[in-house]
Amino acid sequence: MEPKDLTATDLAGAVWKKSSRSGNNGGNCVEVATNLPGVIAVRDSKNPNGPALRFTQAGWDAFIGGVKLGEFDE
Repeated sequence: MEPKDLTATDLAGAVWKKSSRSGNNGGNCVEVATNLPGVIAVRDSKNPNGPALRFTQAGWDAFIGGVKLGEFDE
């Protein structure tokens, strides 16, 4: 099965929610949109018109699982 090309996904209808781990101090803020069919989108809230990462549900689940397991800790 060919991987789905998510780069063409239209994010105009995305409903962005700020991460509960983001503070109100203007620091590192991440927003996630989960309302798009088959796509989870992630962006920097300080740059809402900038690029957004796009994940399939399976890719997002794997990423979140890795975060919870500390796979990306330094």
